[in-house]
Amino acid sequence: MKDIKSFPISPADRMSGLPAQFFAALVGKAGAQAAKGLDVINLGQGNPDQPTPAHIVAALQEAAPNPEYHRYPPFKGFPFLKEAVAQRYKEDYGVTLDPEKEVAILFGGKTGLIEISQCLLNPGDICLVPDPGYPDYWSGVALAGGRMEYMPLTADNQFLPDYDAIHKDIADQAKLMFINYPNNPTGAVAGPEFYAQTVEFAARHGIVVASDFAYGAIGFDGNQPVSFLQTPGAKEVGIEFYTLSKTYNMAGWRVGFALGNPEIISLINLIQDHYYCSLFGGIQAASAVALTGPQDCVAELRTTYESRRNALYNAMGRIGWEAPKPGGSFFCWLPVPKGYTSASFADLVLERADVVIAPGIGFGSYGENYVRLGLLAPEARLEEAVARIGRLGLFR
Repeated sequence: MKDIKSFPISPADRMSGLPAQFFAALVGKAGAQAAKGLDVINLGQGNPDQPTPAHIVAALQEAAPNPEYHRYPPFKGFPFLKEAVAQRYKEDYGVTLDPEKEVAILFGGKTGLIEISQCLLNPGDICLVPDPGYPDYWSGVALAGGRMEYMPLTADNQFLPDYDAIHKDIADQAKLMFINYPNNPTGAVAGPEFYAQTVEFAARHGIVVASDFAYGAIGFDGNQPVSFLQTPGAKEVGIEFYTLSKTYNMAGWRVGFALGNPEIISLINLIQDHYYCSLFGGIQAASAVALTGPQDCVAELRTTYESRRNALYNAMGRIGWEAPKPGGSFFCWLPVPKGYTSASFADLVLERADVVIAPGIGFGSYGENYVRLGLLAPEARLEEAVARIGRLGLFR
């Protein structure tokens, strides 16, 4: 055989249009610091730090030997898992879902957040996205060739979008919008009035709503977060994404759902028919146990995060770092000290305090002047992180 010479590889145009992977860069910086042998406290990512509850792990161990699950599963997933999430929504939110027509099983919630843009947006179509917001919304829009218009989330409006501020021409052209409460990164929560406004706005302008409810189980101070699907008319204008990652500490299991409007659910099932052959059946069986079994573990997790939040804010008070407490999620949205950008402050804290926090600019331009800190370490480590930052003398 003659020598074969390499030739230039020409990637598709869509590859160059993808946004930079913000969290990959953050992990790289944290890893470089840890590689020096330093005691790094990583509060910059959204990766749950506790194990999956034992009864869910046991359910997977029991299901794994079942030869039925060693074959290809049904393309749309096993009916029992769709029935299980419908049961959970009925019990928790009073929402009735048709398991066959109004539920799609996803390889984690992130997958659905990418897929919906590909299902609904043609090149040049407008999608409304929150700013600050979860960066993977941007990824899905970019892969679809869509165009983003930003909805600013500000403290003055409780980090909710102001629909009256969106220009009518933009609203009339938009085909899709993302909302996310409890919110990543701000920790804000939304109530029934906001969701009613959202349904009215979406119906008036013909916009599909994609509600990201990843942190729906994590509400503080005795308040249960509200599901978008509890709102009259919600199924007519959109869907909600739900995941087991945060509720049951199952981030590595990759189990999520799209719920709501049957036409949109059908589109998501169709695109997934071309991508996947559904989840391993043993994982589906264990996930059904998570959803239908005892929910004590969820209440305990919520209590843990609330206790961590309170410990963190008590420590912040001791160094003079002031911020409103989050109403939900496991994130805290904190102002940077004067004289710093979000990136320069995050870099300083990593280099001089060995603490990883996420600069707000990574979530959008309205994230500037903030950093995001995750409640993803024991209370003593959170207090130690704040004490280290306090020794920099920036808040007095």
